Amino acid sequence: MFTGIIEALGQVESIEKERENIHFTISSDISNQLKIDQSVSHNGVCLTVVDKGDNWHKVTAIKETLLKTGLNQLEPGSYVNLERAMLSGGRLDGHIVQGHVDTTGICNAINDENGSWVFQFSFSPLPDSLIVNKGSICIDGVSLTVVDSTLDTFSVAIIPYTYQHTCFKYIKVGGRVNLEFDIVGKYLAKYFATISTALINA
Repeated sequence: MFTGIIEALGQVESIEKERENIHFTISSDISNQLKIDQSVSHNGVCLTVVDKGDNWHKVTAIKETLLKTGLNQLEPGSYVNLERAMLSGGRLDGHIVQGHVDTTGICNAINDENGSWVFQFSFSPLPDSLIVNKGSICIDGVSLTVVDSTLDTFSVAIIPYTYQHTCFKYIKVGGRVNLEFDIVGKYLAKYFATISTALINA
């Protein structure tokens, strides 16, 4: 379980393909604090630490993860947002993030607002992709508030601190990002879909 508050930026040092899996070696300021078998969010994807050194750690993405996320676009030198699992009893500064990416989105526009930035994204709608204005969305592991939304688009506003301390400064128009929708919204969408089906079949 995560909060979407990024702790550090990691950099991909090497990528090793093994059958359908990819092993990523990441260097970061928090790598030396990690433990093998620990869950860490990488651009919003919950991955398990399988090896580590003084300033690096290694994680493995299997075929299912690579099909559902944008991790297969990473290359040596790429940066990733990192967050360790939340502590029980700690402050929930973002929102409840599971690290289970629902789909990917495309950046359609980046507007400089003279002190902040508004990023616009589009995605292919899912049955439970419920997004509401001023609701929560997780983009590449970053907990954010939705500014405007439609069935298949939404925008978020980025403050300077978030821009400088996350991978948002590397996102380009046309770039792909990992999306995790708010778990409460997903439960509500599933519930009402079930109720509607039951009423139709009654």
